[in-house]
Amino acid sequence: MSFLKRLWGYIKTLFKSTAEGAMNPEIEIEQAINEAQKRDQQLRNQAAKVVAHRTQLESRMGNAAEEVGEAREMAKQALLKADSSTQGGDLEGADKWNRTAQAMAMRLQAAENNLSTMKAQYETARTQADKAKEAVQQNATRVAELAAKRMELLGSLEAAKMQESVNSAVDALSNTMDYDAPSLEKVEQKIEARKAEAMAKAELHEATPAGAEAELREAINTVQADATLQELRQELGLGSAPSTPTGDTGAPRNQTATETGNPE
Repeated sequence: MSFLKRLWGYIKTLFKSTAEGAMNPEIEIEQAINEAQKRDQQLRNQAAKVVAHRTQLESRMGNAAEEVGEAREMAKQALLKADSSTQGGDLEGADKWNRTAQAMAMRLQAAENNLSTMKAQYETARTQADKAKEAVQQNATRVAELAAKRMELLGSLEAAKMQESVNSAVDALSNTMDYDAPSLEKVEQKIEARKAEAMAKAELHEATPAGAEAELREAINTVQADATLQELRQELGLGSAPSTPTGDTGAPRNQTATETGNPE
């Protein structure tokens, strides 16, 4: 039985934590505000009944006070009439007014007792009404604070949503840069690798017999091209192509002193 209780407690806790995690904060805020407003309205209705009871007692106390005054005045009038009848020798009339005065005295006593009870009830009702009004004021202040807090929380929630959206966009951009498109650094590395591989192949080709043969053919072709140019110069009467070794002033070495215009 103990294990089953612990298991049931675990399941309830798990369900509660899962449900709380799935709840929308915005809806929870609205629920809290609605509940506070509902309690505030209930409190106002109860306070209104308490204040209304005090007001009713005030009205009844006024009527009871009037009844006390009326009974007192009628008892006085009955006593005066009884005294007048006694002095006039009207014993029957005196007896009548004495009984009337006694009845008015009993009515006066009942009215005074009723008024005294109402006064005690009124004091209690007045205290209760003051407490009810104070409770309504305090609860109204709390509702106003909750409304202000609601605006603050909704603002914070909106800021959190915006930040989450920005974070998602940044994450998506990072993922795109990392996986969808090659970086410039990777492209540069590929180009350098291909360039190095091409240069290595050329270097290796030059070191082979085929490479040496190609270099020799290029040298022969150059010599043949120079010979062809020399023949074309001779046909045109241009003479041999000038040779300008390093440090020469520009005159051909095979020219004599006479051809240069200088005496021997």
